Amino acid sequence: MKYASHLFKGGLLAACLTAFAPVTALADDVSIRLGHVLPESHNWHIATSGFADEVAERTEGRVSIEVFPSGQLGNEKEVIEGLQFGSIQAGLIGSGSFQGIEPRMGIIEMPYAWSAREQAFAALDGDLGTALAELLDSKGIKVLGWWENGFRNITNNVRPIVKPEDLAGLKIRVTPDKVRLATFEGLGAEPAPLSFGELYSALQQGLFDAQENPLAIIYASSFFEVQKYVSLSEHIWGAATLTMSNATWDKISPEDQEIVMEAATSWGLKQREMVANANDQLIADLEEKGMAFNEVDKAAFVDAVAPIWESQKDVYGDELLTILDQYRE
Repeated sequence: MKYASHLFKGGLLAACLTAFAPVTALADDVSIRLGHVLPESHNWHIATSGFADEVAERTEGRVSIEVFPSGQLGNEKEVIEGLQFGSIQAGLIGSGSFQGIEPRMGIIEMPYAWSAREQAFAALDGDLGTALAELLDSKGIKVLGWWENGFRNITNNVRPIVKPEDLAGLKIRVTPDKVRLATFEGLGAEPAPLSFGELYSALQQGLFDAQENPLAIIYASSFFEVQKYVSLSEHIWGAATLTMSNATWDKISPEDQEIVMEAATSWGLKQREMVANANDQLIADLEEKGMAFNEVDKAAFVDAVAPIWESQKDVYGDELLTILDQYRE
């Protein structure tokens, strides 16, 4: 009977191990929800979808990514919070939106920080990007790649903006960060923050006269239906930060992590190329939709925002500013 009892216990143990074996195997598979705030027609969505497909194919389904556009997982502030708490696994997020958890991230989007997008890429693919990625890592967020949002331009319904004085009295929607607010206050406008998802209706209802965004967003979001003038101020260049929560990243095997990073890099380069190739066509398309374009006096704008740089020195610190200056020379 003892022998039979041992057989029974052994069989029960084997059955239990067999029952739990599939669960252990499935634990290696990682499902990821990736959120961003832009519509499906925007290059952010096209590139993140390509990134997701490549990761799924090369990992043979061990890492699956589902992309949620148009703020379906929340605005950028909410996606960032989700990354930190683990309720959202990944996001493509404008770099300036991270200032809520790390003010030094604002250094990328300082007014007229970059005279050319190539300067910014060199910095973010180099020492500046490494330093900023370390800052976000300490907040529980892994940077997979620095993609592009692009140069921001001013649109409004009142008049062409040629010099800073033309902004006087204009109610302009800006992203909810202190530097952006201070920049437009210094330029004489009346800035106020508003989530991106509410912007179209706010412009339509006349709650704001103006807004500022890259041309691709202006077109993809149909702002041509509610705005008339586009002033090519290019006052800020912004990165799009492809990110993942550290908790999710740590669940991925080292071999698959390498695949994810390679796909993030390759699709980041493709997305940057999309932005570069689209600029002239976007101007033509927006003009066809009835928008009127004008150049601005950039030297006057650069002079007008100089106090903002002085006010932010203590925020960024000498180390980051020294790194930044290396790429701006």
